[in-house]
Amino acid sequence: MTDRTFSRRAALVTLGAGLGAPALLRAEPAPMARRNISSFARQDWRDHFDRLGKAVIVADTSSRALHFWSGDGTDYRIYPTSVPISENLTKRGYTEVLRKKVGPDWTPTPSMVERNPDLHYMPPGPGNPLGTHAMYLSWPAYLIHGTHDTRKIGRPSSDGCIGLYNDMIAELYDITPIGTRVRII
Repeated sequence: MTDRTFSRRAALVTLGAGLGAPALLRAEPAPMARRNISSFARQDWRDHFDRLGKAVIVADTSSRALHFWSGDGTDYRIYPTSVPISENLTKRGYTEVLRKKVGPDWTPTPSMVERNPDLHYMPPGPGNPLGTHAMYLSWPAYLIHGTHDTRKIGRPSSDGCIGLYNDMIAELYDITPIGTRVRII
């Protein structure tokens, strides 16, 4: 390649970029999706609990966000979530993390099978609706878990559980002690 050939290519690239620049300058910003505008707004744990204890979690089904505070209050994290698909599947109130499992297996509830008879038990692994990690709450059949289907996050898409991206549930799993108090609002 000669310097002359390189110079022509550089000129063409520069010219092409220059022709596109006016369009970029005129481009209007994409409209902001307002349905999740409060998802990453900081909340105060004291609005939900009288003390931190081991740690606390607030899962906000309206904004589709999970808020975590460590027991000493120095670690505050927010995660985007999936939420239940309907009001009658949404349980609200206080519960706690009773146990945790890496590589959970999944068994559909009787009401899930009633709605979809094709559902069946799934061992841990790819495609498992609970993803890579699960935290079981004191309410039977309600969990905070991961998902392999990333399209579900930010949407009403679960049968009652709170779902997170697999990498985020792994992080939350590591920092959440058994006995963490949970409020679902």
